[in-house]
Amino acid sequence: MKTYMYIPLLLLGITAAMAAEKNPVPRFVSLRPSEVNARVGPGPNYPLEWIYLKAGLPVEVVAEFDTWRKIRDKDGAGGWIHQSMLNSKRHAIVQGGESLMYATEASTGQPLVRLQDGVVVELLKCRGDWCQVRIFDFKGWMQRSALWGIYPEENLG
Repeated sequence: MKTYMYIPLLLLGITAAMAAEKNPVPRFVSLRPSEVNARVGPGPNYPLEWIYLKAGLPVEVVAEFDTWRKIRDKDGAGGWIHQSMLNSKRHAIVQGGESLMYATEASTGQPLVRLQDGVVVELLKCRGDWCQVRIFDFKGWMQRSALWGIYPEENLG
């Protein structure tokens, strides 16, 4: 009888290990809460390196150790954070100065919004040189090169 009680735990462990293998490194994710402590090592006893204060901020996971993820931000800074602080919902940061969001996937389309460098947008989908993004009630298309948080060859959605 006791053998049956251990089978679900064993299957849960195998499933968790398989799920971890499916996530490539490096990869982009977003910060879940509005305050995240990044540490110099993978554990709660390591000193703080940074405190991030923006939910949805895109970061790149560059290493993993147990339940800890080493992240890097747009400026190359980062540290180790617990996996529960990360969200798979994708966001990007506008880079390279002011950029326009268009109604269609073309710079000849109607401009909807002018976004400043450093603004965080939600990534909805990307194909080719264009990504569909959302900020507040605005949904439109931006050139991929104007966004940090997605790889050049990566397709979304």
